[in-house]
Amino acid sequence: MASTTSASDNEQTPSDPVPHPSGDLTHQRLKFLNLIAARSLECATGIDAQALISFRPGMRDAREKLRWASKRVTTMQEDIAYSLFGIFGVHLPVIYGEKKQNALSRLLQEIVARSGDITSLDWVGQSSEFNSCLPAAIISYATPPHSLPSLSEDEIQTAVSSLQNIVPVDSASKLYNMLANMNVPVFANCRLRLPCIAFRVTEVKRRWGIAAHSTYGMKADGLQDLLITTDETLIQFSHTRPTQQTFLLVRPWDRRLLGLPDFSEQLASADEGESVGDWSESKSVLDDTDKSSSNSPGEEELLSAHFW
Repeated sequence: MASTTSASDNEQTPSDPVPHPSGDLTHQRLKFLNLIAARSLECATGIDAQALISFRPGMRDAREKLRWASKRVTTMQEDIAYSLFGIFGVHLPVIYGEKKQNALSRLLQEIVARSGDITSLDWVGQSSEFNSCLPAAIISYATPPHSLPSLSEDEIQTAVSSLQNIVPVDSASKLYNMLANMNVPVFANCRLRLPCIAFRVTEVKRRWGIAAHSTYGMKADGLQDLLITTDETLIQFSHTRPTQQTFLLVRPWDRRLLGLPDFSEQLASADEGESVGDWSESKSVLDDTDKSSSNSPGEEELLSAHFW
């Protein structure tokens, strides 16, 4: 039996969407033009085009943003740091005459204090008089940040299996919980309280050669053999030539090693202006101060270096 269809069934009601081919074309054209502009800016600035398109002010990817600005030149030296305030979404006093080293250090202190992100401690160059954990100049961030090694699923399973008969499950679980619940880094009054893992150094021997810097072979409990390059002269010792001093190799703890989220992501849900340091009191392993205090004589001397 033939069906009957009324004219109203074929009519488009006002609620039905009306296609606009010209509007879609304009939208696609704008996206294409934005991509072309981003590519041009990428060539001029060295900043990835996708990063430019998706950029939002804030603490996320702090180390990468510092690399963007590492070769910046300004008329007023303090503006190297001041011009980054908006990029990181911070509000700090502008004090012309304080010199670029102090201005940069105040900015870096704010980044660590508010976000708990320690990637800004990943730099190569001269240390700041403000705090020896910070660089004296923005150019120290020109070297790309260290990327954590990635393992395949099979490699992870092999590594875990190799530990099953060595490390008791309870001990491994206790260690994981301790690392996962470490307090955040806190910067206050030029002093950094930073969760760290310390390794006792058992041997330091200089490698002789023609070089601008000194290179030392180093052994430490719990680590593979290391090569350290430095401008400083280190005390050499070994099991056969012991020293009365205790040396520790200190590595800042990076929560990303456990696959935990950055504190900068938690910051987005916090009230504006609230620092991560307000959420939890610090009970850090290491209290690193400026050079004048870290080089003061004492029974125990810390040999600290950054390994990322």
